[in-house]
Amino acid sequence: MALETRTDLTVAVTGPTGTLGFGLMPLLQADDRVARVTGVARRPFDPAAYGWTKAEYRRGDVRDPEVLRDAFRHADVVVHLAFQVTGDAPSETIESVNVDGTLNAFDAAAAAGVRRFVFASSVAAYGFHRDNPAGMTEDWPVRPARRLFYAQEKARLEHLLRARAARPGAPALYLLRPSIVLGPHVIGAKSLPGGPLGASVRTLARWAGRIPFPVLAPELPVQLVHEADVGQALLLCVVAAGPPGAYNIAADGVVTPRTVARELGMLPLPVPTRLVQAAARAVAALPFLPPVAQWVETASHPPVMDTTRAKRELSWDPRFTALETLRDTLRQHRGPAPRTAGTSRDGRQVPSTASRSPRPTAGNAQRPSPFPPPPVPPGTTWPGRSRTGRTAASAGRRPR
Repeated sequence: MALETRTDLTVAVTGPTGTLGFGLMPLLQADDRVARVTGVARRPFDPAAYGWTKAEYRRGDVRDPEVLRDAFRHADVVVHLAFQVTGDAPSETIESVNVDGTLNAFDAAAAAGVRRFVFASSVAAYGFHRDNPAGMTEDWPVRPARRLFYAQEKARLEHLLRARAARPGAPALYLLRPSIVLGPHVIGAKSLPGGPLGASVRTLARWAGRIPFPVLAPELPVQLVHEADVGQALLLCVVAAGPPGAYNIAADGVVTPRTVARELGMLPLPVPTRLVQAAARAVAALPFLPPVAQWVETASHPPVMDTTRAKRELSWDPRFTALETLRDTLRQHRGPAPRTAGTSRDGRQVPSTASRSPRPTAGNAQRPSPFPPPPVPPGTTWPGRSRTGRTAASAGRRPR
């Protein structure tokens, strides 16, 4: 498929205000080949408030095929990002949004004569199987996870979408498999779970680096990718920079829970990796596990992908390494330590700020981590290397 040269593309995006949407929408706005963007979302938003002057808001639910057919009527490309991630909903609702909604989107795109359909799949589609090798390419089979709903649905949808894409006249299918996506819009996004868990994540981000309390941290390799780099990969699929198919998307290098703990200013305590993996498998096997708790399965065998194909065939060039992705995310959300209620030095009563969003300052926004990068065991190899010529150890990741 040839690289897009038209300058009047109409692109429809479902889920434009999620983490991935915020990575893609500014790039569609800036690309001269894109003339119009239709953002389909359940919750109202004003595209102009974000500077997205090419975009129009179309209120709709992916579970409503008629709404999608109307929204995609003039589209050349559809990018499907809408997905229930955290599991903070009943299982029936999750499946109807994720599975039925995705198939509705593809069928509506096919009915409208859309040329390309870009689906944000996930590294989780590979599952968390013990025989998954480090550095999986796109040729490794996509297999449902044992328990995690999100991984099961992504794997199932890849198979279903491939079958639909094989039909005559169907849109060309692009499947992006990003690793864990972080960035400025991940904390506080609507995808965070509600209730105590979501509140804990936001509070932890505000307190990051202020209380070095101990935490168990195994040396499990984890791939990250910045929302802006995922947005770039999505855009390359929109303009057909490479052939249709699956593409692994991850930043160069890996981090570990120990790295994350250090960057959060915690005191990481070593714990045997096999013990953590066994515990994760045991918990994931418990009956009646709610969807939000099923994410524990990811620690049983975190998948590590090779991203050579995306770099070679899409000319995808990620700007952030895994460690830089983590640090940029934390930098965006760090603020002054919450103040407890009490009396100020001038005798005034001061309310607690623990429940309020902190006010960023120039001093704390750029504060580096007080801890050095984690040590690199000799002889260890992982996919990815620095594009800037830095040594892997100085970049805080493992050498190739």
